[in-house]
Amino acid sequence: MATEQKITYCRICEPLCGLIATVEDGRLVNLRPDRDHPLSQGRACPKGIAFADVQNDPDRVLSPLRRQPDGSFTEVGWDEALDDIAMRLRSILDTHGGASIGEYLGNPAAFGYAASMWSGFFMKRIGAGHMYSAGSQDINSRYVASKLLYGAATQIPFPDLPRTDFLFMLGANPLVSHGSALRVPRVKDDLAAIVRRGGRVVVVDPRRTETAAAYEHLAVRPDSDAWLMLSILHVVFAEQLEDRAAITAHTTGIDTLRRLCDGFAPEDTESRTGVPARTVRAVARDFASAPTAVAYGRTGACLGNHGTLVSFLIDALNVVTGNLDRPGGALMSHAVIPVEDMGERTGAFGYNSKRSRIGNFPDVFGSFPAALMADEINTPGHGQLRALFVFAGNPVLSVPNSVALDDALGKLDLMVSLDLYINETNRHADYVLPATTFLERDDMPMAYAACCPTVFIQATDAVLEPAGQARPEWQVFEELAARMGLSMLATGPIERLNPVLCWLERRGLRLTPQRMMNLLLRMGPYGDRFGLRRRGLNARRLRENPHGIVLAEHAPHGVLHEVVMHAGGKVRLDPAEIVGEVGRLGHATTTSAQFPLLAIGIRELRSQNSWMHNSPTLMKGNRKQRARVSASDADAAGVHTGDIGRVVSATGAVELEIVVTDEVGPGTIAIPQGWGHRGGGGWQLANANPGINVNELTSSRPEDLEALAGMSVLNGVAVRLEAVT
Repeated sequence: MATEQKITYCRICEPLCGLIATVEDGRLVNLRPDRDHPLSQGRACPKGIAFADVQNDPDRVLSPLRRQPDGSFTEVGWDEALDDIAMRLRSILDTHGGASIGEYLGNPAAFGYAASMWSGFFMKRIGAGHMYSAGSQDINSRYVASKLLYGAATQIPFPDLPRTDFLFMLGANPLVSHGSALRVPRVKDDLAAIVRRGGRVVVVDPRRTETAAAYEHLAVRPDSDAWLMLSILHVVFAEQLEDRAAITAHTTGIDTLRRLCDGFAPEDTESRTGVPARTVRAVARDFASAPTAVAYGRTGACLGNHGTLVSFLIDALNVVTGNLDRPGGALMSHAVIPVEDMGERTGAFGYNSKRSRIGNFPDVFGSFPAALMADEINTPGHGQLRALFVFAGNPVLSVPNSVALDDALGKLDLMVSLDLYINETNRHADYVLPATTFLERDDMPMAYAACCPTVFIQATDAVLEPAGQARPEWQVFEELAARMGLSMLATGPIERLNPVLCWLERRGLRLTPQRMMNLLLRMGPYGDRFGLRRRGLNARRLRENPHGIVLAEHAPHGVLHEVVMHAGGKVRLDPAEIVGEVGRLGHATTTSAQFPLLAIGIRELRSQNSWMHNSPTLMKGNRKQRARVSASDADAAGVHTGDIGRVVSATGAVELEIVVTDEVGPGTIAIPQGWGHRGGGGWQLANANPGINVNELTSSRPEDLEALAGMSVLNGVAVRLEAVT
């Protein structure tokens, strides 16, 4: 029996923690943390360790499947599947054009460079008119705020945790999420170190989350972050606490921002936020006077009615107090492999370059709100969505009004899924094609690797051969293009690399994702420039350092003039879009007599959105989906801990177990997301522990989406709680 220890890293979420895989005769035996990884240093979360359950899951799709008229699936060969998909796709293109074809990218697609890049090139080549992703349920509002502030949507400032004295955190729970749009594998230690050196961590959240319980909790009413941030800025300006030198040097539009905050004194917003005015004033003063401070917000701050505005105001607080682009403050994204820079300069990572057919929403990175998919399928006319590729996603559980999408998917002329399981979405697919796990492919970090206080790079080879008939997803798109007589290299950003492509072709080499990333690595800020820089990075040096390479202890600062793409290199504080959003706040409504509570989501330590509930390790114990509600709201509804309650919104209703707790205050009900499994013959353990789909409560109507980024509004949903008799 041959046993090997292989060095790799996790690709479930942003920390990208180091792992050691034990492999016997080509089969994964276990995963454990890599003690020699420079960043994670022997730490990994339960999901990373439990990924062995996914890798070896007998429920995995391991051969191409074709759906039969009765809804069941039968195995087919790759050639038969790809020939039929290519033929049907060509027919749809010839009849209805590329505007009728689309793709949905799920969250895991962000953590592997090859598949997401090659699927994007394929869709660009065929002129696909419908691009969707999990971003409209997660982070697109953050991208839009960055586009407005910096002229670069991918420029996401992140907190310099190792050096800050005051961390002000909105809608983030890093003790569970391990950091989002932030790469800090030992975030628990980083947060503790802030307090240990005499600093403060203040957590703003409607729920006393795991992180809030460990530090200072500022309880806020759901979806009131915009009012809170405007009030904090109001105090900074009214009491002349701003850093005028930083404002003059780095910004334009300060007078407009100051005027926007005029009408939001803490005394005027207290009834909306639930935060006492004296507390708001104290926080503003302490933040502005701290030696170093940083405001940081993530998913919870992005998923309300004004997510783009909140993200904008978080950065505005950093810049006007002199805490942007400085040690201990918010540092600017700094990529080792300049994928984001290439995307910005070629327009691939743009904003508002086109508009959606339904709702007239601006695109974000070429994609539209996923909440519109059902309407796009159901609404006739030019551009009606007729063919859909779903890659590593389960939108039936993740988009609003999921009942409508579940019904609409069956009306497509063609649906193709690349996934590990048959799930709630792809049970409607004509074909489910077996995807590779992250252990079955090589990788270099791409998504959010630039948001790291330490400049670091690691690459990994595939740990295992693809199981069964699984194929790397990028090869599937390349083979489809070949069957359709298309060259994926004839359009978009790739076209600009034609001299390089010709050079490769003359030497008998075709461009692969790995070769492209190696080219970008060598041309990047730390690359060897093809031998011109003696100690620069190249593929050989990465192979010689499998645990990764620390390139600088601290990410650079003082770089605003280099990374801001607005004229003059200055941060813009007065975009018309933000002025309009502040104007809309006066018309915002929340609860009513019919729907007196506001629902928010919960991220759970042993869940990863909707796709890890088939792991026996993670489902140990009495794991159930339970809604949290305050004692006063439970009494009003006549429910107790352990009862089944009915939660009703204007869109739908769900029934689940209730826990009465002081984690949430009166007026708030918190429900874990990612449940509601009913994947037919797919994942057996997940189906046996289904829970409810909280997105049956949320709305997909265009008028109910966030205006600037088309974000799904998943926090602050007006509901009522009823007893189930």
